[in-house]
Amino acid sequence: MHRRTFATGAAAVAAFGLAGRAMAAAPFELGVIGFQFSSETHARTANAAAEAAKAKGWNVTLLNSEGSLPKHAEQFEALIAKKVGAIVICMGKPVEADAQFKAAHDAGIPVITVASGTSPYALFDIQANEYKTGADGALYLLGAMQFRGNLLSVRFEANAATRIRGRILDAVLAENQAVKEIAHFTMARTQSWRDDVRSGVQALLLQNQGKIDGIWASFDGQAYIVDDLLQAQGVKRGQIPLVSMDGGKETYARIADPNSLLIASVAVPFEKMGTEAVDAVDGIVVQKKPKSAFVTGPYLFVDTVLVDQGNVKQFLK
Repeated sequence: MHRRTFATGAAAVAAFGLAGRAMAAAPFELGVIGFQFSSETHARTANAAAEAAKAKGWNVTLLNSEGSLPKHAEQFEALIAKKVGAIVICMGKPVEADAQFKAAHDAGIPVITVASGTSPYALFDIQANEYKTGADGALYLLGAMQFRGNLLSVRFEANAATRIRGRILDAVLAENQAVKEIAHFTMARTQSWRDDVRSGVQALLLQNQGKIDGIWASFDGQAYIVDDLLQAQGVKRGQIPLVSMDGGKETYARIADPNSLLIASVAVPFEKMGTEAVDAVDGIVVQKKPKSAFVTGPYLFVDTVLVDQGNVKQFLK
């Protein structure tokens, strides 16, 4: 009788110990939000973060805000309510979603952003040095134009990275008076951005036909649309140089294509930024390392590289 009671008690203790270890081994929960997956760069960054987290054995909730600020806020709030261990926001809106950033901070949920700009309620933002990215793109285009002639720009003000690139273009133009910006289009919509760019740029191309010597686009997705419009009009490579920024498979294919007007792009390592966000969560949140082990300020910068016909083959591999 006593032996049976002891055996039963021992089994209960063993079962409790196993349950305790199972609870202790519960996978870390990470939430990842990409603002607009129809933009290749958003999808590349968010998917890379999700894959890196899964490779660590974590549970991942991957969400696409589809370019909608209300949906972005709702998804942010859902992750907070779920009490995930940390959140990675790709190409987010720290100003517009300030209430959600604060709510995550107040709930003790660390947030790391990628190519979003900073928030007082986030750990830090991972991005390329967009001031350098913008300078490299603008100066390459002006070089292709021989630093003279008329320029058309395609802009996007609602994203920190593309906005900075535009500011740097303005600074470069201010110092090179022989180049005149004769027209610009500013993308306003995010959910239907392709239609927005297509209609806006097509109108400017028609209004300024025969007057444009170079075109600058704030990101490659815009450049694809401009390139297609120019090719449809019969414009040949070398007639109107087109330069943008971001990089990616389609970009490199177009740079290598003799029929494309896209001659260069400043390539940003979006996949690397996504994986570095996860590595930082692992180090700071899981391993309890100090933030200073990863970054000393509000930004963690990654390097970019200009890709043109001279080096595009190595990126096509």
